[in-house]
Amino acid sequence: MKTLIIAEAGVNHNGDMDLALQLIDVAAEAGADLVKFQTFNADRLVTTCAKKAEYQTQNTVDGESQHEMIRHLELTRDMHEVLIAHCKVRGIQFFSSSFDLESIDLLVELGLDCFKIPSGEITNLPYLRRVGSFGKSVILSTGMSTLTEIEAALLILEQAGTRRDSVTVLHCNTQYPTPMTDVNLRAMLTIRDTFGIAVGYSDHTLGIEVAIAAVALGAAVIEKHFTLDRNLPGPDHKASLEPDELKAMVVAVRNIEKALGNGIKQPSVGEERNMPIVRKSLVAACLIRAGDIFSEANVMVKRPGTGLSPMRWDEVLGRKAPRDFAPDELIEL
Repeated sequence: MKTLIIAEAGVNHNGDMDLALQLIDVAAEAGADLVKFQTFNADRLVTTCAKKAEYQTQNTVDGESQHEMIRHLELTRDMHEVLIAHCKVRGIQFFSSSFDLESIDLLVELGLDCFKIPSGEITNLPYLRRVGSFGKSVILSTGMSTLTEIEAALLILEQAGTRRDSVTVLHCNTQYPTPMTDVNLRAMLTIRDTFGIAVGYSDHTLGIEVAIAAVALGAAVIEKHFTLDRNLPGPDHKASLEPDELKAMVVAVRNIEKALGNGIKQPSVGEERNMPIVRKSLVAACLIRAGDIFSEANVMVKRPGTGLSPMRWDEVLGRKAPRDFAPDELIEL
């Protein structure tokens, strides 16, 4: 199966449409399947006095509230339409996470056929019901959540009209960046086995190795933040990949997909060519005369593997030689 790679532009456009368009270009050139933004209205998303997360405080203006920070990162309907048009030109699919009910409706009006539920909305009952009511495909991030909360969210989506087999659940940790000790990648498999559902991984670690490991473990979706430059101002840039790193991740994921294969243990085409060279045969250890008895004293195992297999050792020993054999000559019966 091909892994769906979501290049998460998020809010790394900093409210600048030129940056947003460049992010689409980078995602397309890297070979990602989707480039994802975030759709929200600050007034509907957060109170005016809400604090910022620690990583946001470290990477944004001092004394600024969360509301003030994200107001500058909103994308209007017109902006969405420009971004969608540019994605079509670049041959990459536009995608976005919605953070409030009106934003859900906007994305539906704009023609998106899949929802991405961010981790913070997994306990938002009205939100989940609205998403579920459309019966579309859903990708559900589960940062900060427990299995019980995931189960509840899946049930709400189902009851609202979305089939469970239309949902992919992403394991996630919402620390930016996530320490390796907190990744707990095996939890992705726990989610898969508990709910019998497709799973993936939304990665907030530094580097690309954990995302690649997730694909090796069976992730159907990989989501990874990227930026034009980690030194740009803004909350998410520091924990994002730069363009060359994003491209390297995509290449690595595609290589892992090839390497996973079909699971059938059998010689590859290349190995079949090596078998007669690397495997061994039964050969004469010394001059053997016709009628001599094959024994450990006059038969040994050597390359090439074009004669009798050494697995026939017991069958050959004790039998009479049908003709003379020179030293190193392949044994025949």
